[in-house]
Amino acid sequence: MSDRSLSRLDLNLLISLDALLTERSVTRAAERLRLSQPALSASLSRLRAHFNDPILARQGNTYELTPLASRLAEHTASALDAARRVFESQAEWDPRESTREFAVYGSDYAFATIGRRVSMLAAERAPGVRFRFLLHTPQIVDDAATRLRSADGMLMPHGFLDGLPYTDLWTDGWVIVAADDNPDVGEALSMEDLAALPWVFTYQSRSAFTSATRQIQQLGIEPRVEVVVESFLSLPGFVAGTRRLGLVQAGLAGIVRAMPGLRVLAPPFEATEIHNALWWHPVHRRDPEHEWMRGLFAEAGTGLAAAPAPDGPAHAPR
Repeated sequence: MSDRSLSRLDLNLLISLDALLTERSVTRAAERLRLSQPALSASLSRLRAHFNDPILARQGNTYELTPLASRLAEHTASALDAARRVFESQAEWDPRESTREFAVYGSDYAFATIGRRVSMLAAERAPGVRFRFLLHTPQIVDDAATRLRSADGMLMPHGFLDGLPYTDLWTDGWVIVAADDNPDVGEALSMEDLAALPWVFTYQSRSAFTSATRQIQQLGIEPRVEVVVESFLSLPGFVAGTRRLGLVQAGLAGIVRAMPGLRVLAPPFEATEIHNALWWHPVHRRDPEHEWMRGLFAEAGTGLAAAPAPDGPAHAPR
């Protein structure tokens, strides 16, 4: 679409489209936007003419999205959020007076560590600011450059993303989780134990993996994986009461030790450290609000790096 054609579009149509795609009903969409039904019906007519598509198709007593409308639904909310960010931007920004919401992708590990610290710092300095922490998926990570146009950041270790600006946060290590009644595990683990015992892995695909599990394979061991779970905090539950082993970041060791029936051991090899970072899109580079957010993450990362390691000799080296 040319700039000239774009200039003739009414931004209010984007708002109407988002409501129609979400509610799948002219009546409910009108109520949501506090508009009359005739007004929203007129917007729907304009949208149908623009896209040359019904958008909503009647199926009995209900309406269903057309195939085109289903594809539009994937982009409309992001486009509306991006437009909202443009018009909410201010020349001067005071975090103490702001009600901005920052959306950040990451894993439950990232949220339980740095996300928690960032939320506490924000509560002290900007009580109206809100963070929305969104669990990423391999598909979201693969499409990070596009996703980060409408989100504020993605918490990921180095090694998965490139071509995007980032803020380094902190370095972490790895520990192995085992059941405290596992008869095959003594005071320490050997490489032979890693080969003989079954495993719980977090993520296991060509594009989604952890550096430590990949390192085990590079050391010549093909782990016998019984369970794959896309959650670091859920992994210990699949280890307790079994002969399985699992790998989690050392930053979660304290949480794991607090769970009944589990213990934490150091890996029998020098596990590659994790260099955690906040990744973001270049469109946010000169945004003072985003710059403040990045500074908050950097400060929280410094605090994590300086925090004492959890008690116990089985903690992996940091």
